[in-house]
Amino acid sequence: MSGVRERPPAPEPLPVPVADSHCHLDIADPPDDGLSVETALAMATAVGVPRIVQIGCDLPGARWAVETAGQHGAVVAGVALHPNEAPLLAVAGELDRALAEIDALAASSDVRAVGETGLDHYRTGPDGRDVQEESFLAHVEMAKRHDKALVIHDRDAHADVLRVLHDAGPPERVVFHCFSGDAAMAEHCAQQGWWLSFAGPVTFKNAGALREALAVTPLDRLLVETDAPYLTPMPYRGRPNASYLVPHTVRAMAEVLGADLEALCTALAANTDDAFGPW
Repeated sequence: MSGVRERPPAPEPLPVPVADSHCHLDIADPPDDGLSVETALAMATAVGVPRIVQIGCDLPGARWAVETAGQHGAVVAGVALHPNEAPLLAVAGELDRALAEIDALAASSDVRAVGETGLDHYRTGPDGRDVQEESFLAHVEMAKRHDKALVIHDRDAHADVLRVLHDAGPPERVVFHCFSGDAAMAEHCAQQGWWLSFAGPVTFKNAGALREALAVTPLDRLLVETDAPYLTPMPYRGRPNASYLVPHTVRAMAEVLGADLEALCTALAANTDDAFGPW
């Protein structure tokens, strides 16, 4: 098939099972190269990643996440309107209706998170930022009311994300998905009791500042994720990502932290349960 890229080989299994705390099983990159849920779970379980938090970023994705979590005990769901979706829905006059449906989906016991929500100043320009904040605030309120973890998307918007969170009053559990801030921001988030989830970029050669942020993050504030099918860790950057590649990121994290691999895996597993509840 044209455009299909070779999948990386399976890494050595982890000594203690961990969870992929942020994945998009419903998205393939390129579109003709997806894995079935069953295959993705089997490949991940074989290397010590038997649990996945499936994130839905729009209404179809959120519906699919809840349905899939209901069918697979290894999967729990997060539901939200991605920050870049909100301005598009607002222009179409559909934002309020879409938020109401996310709110209804968030009540499900299979949903453990409201997210990914937040702000994105990379893809959305100044004209759409007020709507992004409106949507973000609505998701914060949902997370508090439904007692779900709030999963944050923060791209080129660190100061504004922190401002909105502090002004609104965050829910009890907050996760910064694919953390991209500096060491000072990492220390601030950890002081608030929030979790920082690290993905493939922490393995990239040009990500020294991100590794500095990881290095100052306490062990009990760490999560790991793929954001699959995106952000494939080294040495396979540019090839399709999936949950079975989490061990590459975990081993890179252990090296940065100077941590014992088994101890890090044990902490990541416990932190996932603290953030999302056990499953």
